Amino acid sequence: MLPWHQYLMAVVFIIAGVNHFRNPKLYERIMPPFIPAHKSMVALSGIAEMILGMMLLIPENQNIAAWGIILMLIIFFTVHIHMLQDERASMKLPRWILILRIPLQFGLIFWAYQYT
Repeated sequence: MLPWHQYLMAVVFIIAGVNHFRNPKLYERIMPPFIPAHKSMVALSGIAEMILGMMLLIPENQNIAAWGIILMLIIFFTVHIHMLQDERASMKLPRWILILRIPLQFGLIFWAYQYT
């Protein structure tokens, strides 16, 4: 049996991936302009989040899933930085929340690393 926090991380990523399809415009709005094909990238990242979340639940695949999540979270730093720099992408969130997301991202990376 996996630890409860591993199930939690898997569910968080699966739900986050599903949300890419429930609210794609939100994710398109926060994508940095240098990333091409925003609609396709939102769909692909949603699919990746769901697949990696599911893989995290299978002990034989959890190492690959954890490294995939880490890589994805590193790539997502570009989104967090873009949201700090672009008013439209910031979704009118307070600046302190946008800044707080960066160390939170490191926390998520550390959390995923526990399953490598």
